[in-house]
Formats: sequence, C-alpha cells, structure tokens
Amino acid sequence: MPAHPVDVHVGKRLRLRRSMLGMSQDHLGKEIGVTFQQIQKYERGVNRIGSSRLYDFSNILSVPVGYFFEDFMPEDTMAQGFAESATAEYENDNLDSKETLSLIRAYYKIKDITIRKKVLGLIKAMGPTDSKEE
Repeated sequence: MPAHPVDVHVGKRLRLRRSMLGMSQDHLGKEIGVTFQQIQKYERGVNRIGSSRLYDFSNILSVPVGYFFEDFMPEDTMAQGFAESATAEYENDNLDSKETLSLIRAYYKIKDITIRKKVLGLIKAMGPTDSKEE
C-alpha cells in the first residue's frame, strides 16, 4: 500500500526540523525510544506517526504539533489519489537537500527580524516571477 500524502508531508516536516536543529536520526530515536531506522520510516512517510508520538516529537523538537501540518494542501491528497508518487516526491524534494538545510540554518541565525525579512525578499526577487508561492 502506498504512503498516504499526509504521512509523507508530516515525515518531511519531521526531517526538516530535525535537520535544522542538527540532530541525527539516532539521537532523535533515542530521545523518543525508537531506532534510527524507525525515524527513517517516519520521515519517508512509510510508517504513520501516532498522535502521542507526534506530541512527543513536537516537544523534543520545540515546535507546536501544528508545525507538522503547515503548508499541507488537502487537495494534494485527492489529486495524488494515494499514488506511489508521494514517496518519490519525498526523495526528490529540494527541502531535503543539504544546500537547502544549510540555507535555512543560516537564515535563522540572523537575529534581526527586519534583516531576515529583507534577505527573504531578496531571495524571492531573484527567483522566477511566475511562481505560485509568495
């Protein structure tokens, strides 16, 4: 059975936050009481994360539970029809690249929110203008 798009999205967000904190899968697994292989399965959306475990992740990673669902588009679920492409998307996602994670870490090291917003504006201005994202 293919991974559910919600599970894939939650897994991506788990990996993103863990990586942003510079935490290994092994360390997170030990914190939560599972193996690093289980963390890998959660991050790929292969295994579903239960609500109590998601709550534990949110505490360990210092984010609200809602963080894991941010940017999820419900229509994605219907459009994909639980297609196997959801797992393939995970593996090809730019959010997973070391370059992206390095950029995010550097961005959040900028303490002045005004400067951070200007940097974001600059990056957006340098990208394609036909993008759906704002």
